[in-house]
Parts: sequence; structure tokens; C-alpha cells
Amino acid sequence: MDRIDAMQAFARVVETGSFTKAADTLRISKTRVTQLVQQLEARLRVKLLNRTTRKVVVTADGAAYYERVLRLLADIDDAETSLSGAAAAPRGRLRVDVPSPLARLVLIPALPAFCERYPELQLDLGVSDRRVDLIGENVDCVIRGGPIADPSLVARHIGDLALGAYASPAYLQRAGVPAHPRELDDARHRIVRFQWPRAGQAPAQTLQRGGEQVPLQGRYVVAVDDGNAYLAAGLAGLGVLWLPQYMARAHAERGELVRLFADWRLPPMPLYLAYPPNRHVSAKLRVFIDWVAEVVGREAPVVGRG
Repeated sequence: MDRIDAMQAFARVVETGSFTKAADTLRISKTRVTQLVQQLEARLRVKLLNRTTRKVVVTADGAAYYERVLRLLADIDDAETSLSGAAAAPRGRLRVDVPSPLARLVLIPALPAFCERYPELQLDLGVSDRRVDLIGENVDCVIRGGPIADPSLVARHIGDLALGAYASPAYLQRAGVPAHPRELDDARHRIVRFQWPRAGQAPAQTLQRGGEQVPLQGRYVVAVDDGNAYLAAGLAGLGVLWLPQYMARAHAERGELVRLFADWRLPPMPLYLAYPPNRHVSAKLRVFIDWVAEVVGREAPVVGRG
């Protein structure tokens, strides 16, 4: 029995709550995971997991051992990456999930320089706005706009994206150009609603000018849960959009979108990078986090940093 492999298998079973899911994330067979955990229990002479047909529950001894295993695996990773060559060249697979517009417009165009800097890293890039189970799907980190709803995650605030209200010329020709935000509540106007996967509909936006504040929910004919689809709906004239400036800039320059209420301010959208609290921040994750913060700061309009 390879004790490190056995510890890793045991830790993944605890984190995913399933031998099958652990096997999938480790890319080995369920039989092999079972064997490793059984061999570990035989060596330790304690029961680490209670298994039923429906679920796997960690025992009291298993929970205590799991905490020790996490620290040990982290120390091993630190020992390997502390070597001068490893520290200079982090290596291995890194699994991340990012919103589709941020990936398309900001991160992917900057990736060639990152790949050249860290040629031994393999980046598995999930592109979505869906809610991701970081533990169950073995994802190292996610980037999301808006507050992180899961309080168990460690979240790093990497910037605040400036927002604006936009609409297509076709929409404005049909519905009229609103001179005041309250006009968006009129029967002739519509918004495109973004459907947050983790929280349902988006909260009302509040526009501010001096001491005047106008909260707006608005009527909609279409709601979407993907950033690129949200932008496409606005370009098609389906309603008014609340967009980060990095998404709207090129379309506004080409006349495909028109900025509304330029003298009003929308609260900026906070941008967070989040990872599981029991996931060791390895060298490869650390350099990715630093790179993302650098790229976002350079390419996307940043109002402030936390």
C-alpha cells in the first residue's frame, strides 16, 4: 500500500461523501479507492468510515485522522514546491471555473502569457455561471461576480467592476430613450433579467445621483443564467441591460449599445475568487490567483479593491 495514495483516497471520500465520486475525481476505479481505504483502516486498526447503501459517514476517529491527513498532505506539497526548481515552475493540473464573459473577453486573451510563464501547468477551465460544487467536482477555485453565497468558502476580493445601463438602438427606437431611471418602470420599457443560479432572480438595481436614489426591478420578457446570453439578449433589443464596462465597451464603440443615464451611478459589482477552506493553497493555485488579480486589474475597469 502506498500510504500517500491511501491518505489521498480517504480524504477525497470524506470530502465527496462517496467512494464513486472520490474515484471519479482521482481518476481511478472505485474498487481501487475501496482497497486503499480498507488497507489504511487495517494498518491503523481503526474504523475510519461507516458505509451504508446510501451514504458514507466519517467516524469520530476518521474525522480526527482526516484533519491530520490534510495537514500532512499540505506539508508534502509545500516540501515539493519549496525546492528551487519547483517553486520557480509550478506544475500539475489546476481546475477552475469562471464566468463566460470574463473568460472570453479578459482571461483567455491573456492566457498565452500565463502559459508561457508556467509551461508545466495544465489549466482545466470550466466556463459557466452555474453554481459549482468545488469539493464534489474537485474544482480548485471559482471566480464569480457578486457576493459569494456559500459562507464555507474562502473568498478573495479581486476587484470591483464598474457597471452601466445599456440598450440597443433598436430597443430605444421602439420603446423610446428614457430620460430618468424611473421611466424604466413604465409599461413600454423592459429589462433583460439575469437569473443568478445560486439565488434566483437578481436583486433590484439602485441608481444614484447626488442624494437621489432610484431602486429598479423592472419588467422583463426574458431571463437568462449565462453572461454571454444576457449580452446577446440586450444586443437583440429585448431590454435594458446592467453591464460591466468591460463587456459593453466594444459594443458601445461600434454603436451596437447606447449608454443610458451617464450621470447616474450604479453600485459596482464585486468580483471574488473562492476556494474550499480545506483546500491547501498550493504553489500552482497561488500563482493563478495572483495572475487573475493582475489581469483583472489591468484589463477590466476596477472601481476599488478589498
